[in-house]
Amino acid sequence: MDIGVGIPSAVPAATAHEVLEAARRAERHGFASIGAIDRLVYPNYEPLIALAAAAAVTERVRLTTAVLIVPYRQNAALLAKQAASIDALSGGRLVLGVAIGARSDDYEASGVPTHGRGRRLEEMLHEMDRIWAGEERGIAGAIGPEPVNGRPTLVTGGNADAAFERAARHGDGWIAGGGTPQGYETSVEKMRAAWQAANRSGSPRMMAMAYCALGPAARDAADAWVHSYYGFAGAYADTVAARVATDQGALRDMVQRYAEAGCQELLLFPCSAEPDQVDLLAEAVL
Repeated sequence: MDIGVGIPSAVPAATAHEVLEAARRAERHGFASIGAIDRLVYPNYEPLIALAAAAAVTERVRLTTAVLIVPYRQNAALLAKQAASIDALSGGRLVLGVAIGARSDDYEASGVPTHGRGRRLEEMLHEMDRIWAGEERGIAGAIGPEPVNGRPTLVTGGNADAAFERAARHGDGWIAGGGTPQGYETSVEKMRAAWQAANRSGSPRMMAMAYCALGPAARDAADAWVHSYYGFAGAYADTVAARVATDQGALRDMVQRYAEAGCQELLLFPCSAEPDQVDLLAEAVL
């Protein structure tokens, strides 16, 4: 199983140095990928921009949105161009993870209703596929640049049956968000069944992301960040905080359980912006 690490682009007050240094250290330690998570109404860096900056200071690691909330962005042509630009400039390293999201304030701030967001995601993915395929749109022709491998690697999130079906129709795989290894094997089975029903060849890429914090202040960092980021969810924030792996033993156990459940790539997102978290993660799991 490949192991990736999240850059602290969604940790409030994270500096440019901390975000980029985390990316540098991730590559230096040999992590397979770096990831960024998405919010709009929150003091985070926009994930595509954060990953573009990280691409400039790295050469090998994959660049993953885990995940990008697509429907409130509305303009599929612009998003397709942004994704293709990062992919081309990074040498084909973008993994575009997408989903519908659950936070109404992000949609309200965008002037987009939450109702129908699944259908809107489908429409935008169709449009982005056509753009990446080079369909002409105007006097100058296609909307470029061309992605390195025809299109960026695309994975979708979500736990409803429709999400697995969407992944099979449009994507290269599926990604679980912020959960635990418990139940992941069932998700693998659902994704493989949807893949087969869609008559797809090969097999889907199975991914997941999870939160962690290491070091003497690990529990405090986990509680502070989770209750900030998931404050909209009320008591559910306590559940998420309890899931955070805050010592090496718990982290190694979680990684092993994901691997046994069929996960092929796990992105670990530290709850602290300190770049030393990347070093501690490397010591624990690489």
